[in-house]
Parts: sequence; C-alpha cells; structure tokens
Amino acid sequence: MATTARGPGSWSENILQYFLRNNQITTEDGAQITWYHAANHKAQMKEALKSTAHMVEADVLLPSNGSDHGQPIMAHPPESSSDNTLQEWLTEVVKSNKGIKLDFKSLAAVEPSMMLLENVKKHLKRPVWINADILPGPNGNSRVVDAKPFIDTVTSFFPDVTFSLGWTTGWHPEKVNEGYSWTMVKEMECICNELNQPVTFPVRAALVRQSCSQLLWLLKKSNRLAGCRILDSQCFSLRTLKVLFLCFPVCTLMWKSGSQPDYFFSHVQPDYLDWKK
Repeated sequence: MATTARGPGSWSENILQYFLRNNQITTEDGAQITWYHAANHKAQMKEALKSTAHMVEADVLLPSNGSDHGQPIMAHPPESSSDNTLQEWLTEVVKSNKGIKLDFKSLAAVEPSMMLLENVKKHLKRPVWINADILPGPNGNSRVVDAKPFIDTVTSFFPDVTFSLGWTTGWHPEKVNEGYSWTMVKEMECICNELNQPVTFPVRAALVRQSCSQLLWLLKKSNRLAGCRILDSQCFSLRTLKVLFLCFPVCTLMWKSGSQPDYFFSHVQPDYLDWKK
C-alpha cells in the first residue's frame, strides 16, 4: 500500500511520530531519540547499526581518484576515498529500522545517489532526510551545493522527503563573529517558500546567540519548516545553551550515541535541533 506524504512510513514522517508508532520511544520527546553521526566507513556503519541510535547520519560524495567506477562513496571532506560505497551502505542500513540522514557534499553525487535510493525505496518505510549546504553563511565559503539543481534532482525522484538545507559557515575564536544575517535567512526562506516538503536547517551553535531573531523568523514563516539542527559546538558554552533555551522556549535534552549531548528544541511544532559535538 502506498504511503501518503508525511503519513506513516513516508520519508517525510515526523521522526517523533515514527519512533513512537514503532514503540522505540514512549512519548513524543526528543530526549528519547539518539543519533549516530558520520557513519561513513564500514567500521562506523556497523557500529551505528549495532547501537541503540534511532537516526544514522552519513556523508556522500564522488571519489576524486576515479575509483569505484564513479559510484557515490561514504566520506566527509577532506577525505576523498572510502572503504564503503553508498550502495553497500544502503544494503546494510535497509536491514535495520533506523531513520536516515544523508549529507551531500557535491551536486555530482546527488543524481547517482537518488538512483541507488530508488532501488531500495520500497524497503525504506521510515524518515529519510536529505541534506546539503546550499548558501554561504557567516564566515562561510562559496563552495555550496547549487540549490535549484539539488532540490530539483531530489524531488524529481522523491517528492516525499524531508530536506535539510544549510549554510556554509566558519568560526574565528579570536574575532567577533557575526551571526546569520537577515539577508541570509530571507534568501533561505525564498528558496523554501517554493517547497512542499518539510525542511530543517543546520545551524552552527556558536552563531545562534547572535541570530535568535532571524532564526525564529525563519521557523515561523511556514508550518512546513520543521526546525533547526544546531551543529558543531567547539565553541559551546553554558552561556550559549542558556541563550538557546531563551530563544526556543520548549526544550528537552537529547543524547546521541556516545557521551556527547545533542539538544532537541521544539518551537510551535516539533523542531529538530541536532547539536553535534
């Protein structure tokens, strides 16, 4: 039986509802959801699948050395090779009941990856998030994944998916760092305004304090905007966490595999703030 958009078993199903429906959590509380990040190489992939993590995140690119016959591989720059292809990764992950987040590092990897995903779609009755940095952000570089062809390619294969759309960012510990500007969030909103899919936004933790007004404005623009994922806490501090609780009023603590915390913030509807340490 075909699944409906955002309905049970669809790729855009709310992750809290999915794991609650499958008796993997006891209430719609992000504190009960765990993540495994960077499950790229076979050893990390196997560890992730054996773990208690609900969601598995991995990075996809094309090999630069021409190996694997141009097949997408699982690696995060600056790595350009891997012992794991996307096809091998999917073969193992579909045997589990874990949700999936794929982070694309190049546009070239998207179409061949969608073709591989299409081959296993009938086995993936669970949330699937597709991520790419599509705009330059604070201190970010211009090496972004071109938004329109990225979105068009994904939706041509899978109109029912959850998008994770971000900005490239940087952090200078010895300088004053500007946050996400109004221009940045309005440009993102302009892109997302054309979408029918739920969207989440990866946001650098150290830049949130400077950007609460802008990010809340972005989240409130549409009930399709599922939330923000707070990434990278090298500059994390208790002060930053206190500001996040003030900016996003309903908050619970969420833990990923290992000893480092993720944070889940709910604003209006369940929002996914995936704090990666």
